[in-house]
Amino acid sequence: MNSSTTVVSETISQALADYACSTSHDAIPTEVRERARLIIVDEMASSCFGGRSIAGGLAARYAESFAGACESSILGSGAVVPAPLAALANGTAGHGEEVDGAHVVGGHPGATIVSAAVAVAEKQRSTGAELLNAVVLGYDIGTRIVQACGGVFGVRDRLHLHSDFLYALGAAAASARLLGVDAAHHRYALSLATFQSNGLFALFQENRHISKSFGNGQYAAAGVNAALMAAMGFEGAEDIVGGTHGLLEAWGIDDGAQAVRHGLGDEYAVMSANFKFVNAGYPIHAAVEAAMGLITDNSIRPDDISAIDIGMPRNAMRVVSDRDMHNICVQDMVSAAIVRRGLSIREVPFPAILADPGYHRIRALVRVSVDPELDRDQPNGRGARATLTLHSGDSHSLLVRAPRGHSSRGGVTWAELSGKWHDGLPDRDVDRIIALGRDLDSLDDVTTLTGAFSRIR
Repeated sequence: MNSSTTVVSETISQALADYACSTSHDAIPTEVRERARLIIVDEMASSCFGGRSIAGGLAARYAESFAGACESSILGSGAVVPAPLAALANGTAGHGEEVDGAHVVGGHPGATIVSAAVAVAEKQRSTGAELLNAVVLGYDIGTRIVQACGGVFGVRDRLHLHSDFLYALGAAAASARLLGVDAAHHRYALSLATFQSNGLFALFQENRHISKSFGNGQYAAAGVNAALMAAMGFEGAEDIVGGTHGLLEAWGIDDGAQAVRHGLGDEYAVMSANFKFVNAGYPIHAAVEAAMGLITDNSIRPDDISAIDIGMPRNAMRVVSDRDMHNICVQDMVSAAIVRRGLSIREVPFPAILADPGYHRIRALVRVSVDPELDRDQPNGRGARATLTLHSGDSHSLLVRAPRGHSSRGGVTWAELSGKWHDGLPDRDVDRIIALGRDLDSLDDVTTLTGAFSRIR
């Protein structure tokens, strides 16, 4: 080798940018494409549905208050606004009612990444295949960044941050891919996204799920803005992920660099996406499913119950035990489910149920504690054990290791997704939305799908 030749190791940001530019729809395995189609439809429907939430309504009004290019749709309102504002509104609404998907890595990548990708795809008049490829890419990068920083609980405990803000980098990658920028500008988009997103875990102290929802919208907008700025010529750090004073030095764990690269191009993050069927924080779903399974299987009436014990992994319990926000409080949601004999996707039992004495009687019976088996076997999992003790002295217990819709249970089928949204969106043509989603790869223009979310006249 010539002594004057300098060998430069590929940086982490360069590896991610090169991978992003190399991705294509045709290279994605068939089962991965199918999971991505389901995710895209579910997340878009969640944004449409969440327009009714306080946070979703506020975000739509905020976005609509700005004049600008008519580029992308606010799915809950039908307004057309600049792409970053559509991403902001749809991302906020997407998480507004807690019906959007989750992920085994933790948090809610879909509300951020899908909202960003759909906004840019609509602006660009991208094909359905291009949108699908961008979403798969966004999940691959976003979830790996979260893992590299220690996951949801590591980010919270070490840094006091809510790790969903890191999904802004996934949103930036997806948006940049749709804009067709080169590898250098992919790197800059990742860098520019970090300047525009942050989320202190203190947001969980609010009462009405507004800023918690807004976070996902803000991270979606950050990703879109970052990609648009990079495409326009803005520069960023050459290696924002692995460089000096970069993301991994600031927030990463010891093997963070390996976590970012591991399985890239071979292991697709969308396959570990989870779907929701209850309007509640994801750690609550297994507890509700277990409690209602006992009640149904044993014909138990609320008046029969003398004690309700919910066992969970410690980390999950810390997220949802005795929270001020009702729909992320396991005691509140299990009690509401028992009193109402179940929860539908459209039902928001609070605050009306607070006037029901029966609710308060049940709520006083709920005790939540760490389940040693679940804490040992799945410390970051979403399982729960419910035990109902009756006045008769009988006791019934049921363990749900993962809730319905979890990737370990196969995610969802199109029939299940159709049922969810026929219930949730009775004023939309859900059959058409599902049909277009199943045929997403063949759509010449994504606006065909976004247009299907208009109200039935």
